[in-house]
Amino acid sequence: MINKGRIVFAVTLTTLGLGLTACNNGEDSASAKDSPSASTPAAPSSKSPSADPSDDAAAAPSGDVAAPGTKFKIGDRAVLPFKYGTDKEGTVAVTVTAIEKGAEADMAPFGDKAKGMTPYYIRMKVENVGGTDLSYASLRLRGKLEGGGPTGVVLIGDLPGKCDNETAPRDFTTKGASYETCSLSATKTDPIAVASFEEGDAYRDSPVLWTS
Repeated sequence: MINKGRIVFAVTLTTLGLGLTACNNGEDSASAKDSPSASTPAAPSSKSPSADPSDDAAAAPSGDVAAPGTKFKIGDRAVLPFKYGTDKEGTVAVTVTAIEKGAEADMAPFGDKAKGMTPYYIRMKVENVGGTDLSYASLRLRGKLEGGGPTGVVLIGDLPGKCDNETAPRDFTTKGASYETCSLSATKTDPIAVASFEEGDAYRDSPVLWTS
């Protein structure tokens, strides 16, 4: 779980399949320094034909689990399988309510290397559909460029007061329980216009997408 004030900035060099991170081990943000750091991203391609959200795909009916690769519009509700850690598993419904563009100045906590990057705030509502205990679980969505291409930037953490990545509350254990949260993304190239759910093996290669 990411602690506020401990923000790690990592960059994926999508062209070479390599990655850089400010963490000692590249994974655990808790080992990062209190002062956030940044690395300059490789400019990604703005097009990705295999993940183009304009492709025809029928949205899953309300209550049915969305198949990998399903495309939704912002404001649509998608029912999804969800697993957090080793002991929390269930079914949630995610509604992306907005993809908001922030200001470059909002990136100041990441330091000088984040100059020229624009943050985007993916706001969503998460609902417990299965009624299992998912208290304190955390769900994140990734931002993608228009056309489904990667941003080349991976942000771990949030911007308190602007985009808070909230964990599920203690009472997120019953059917119908819900909360609101935000996933932070950033780009130095084209605008972010797509939110992507990539949790679990089935969705990693064929994510569920929301677009305007």
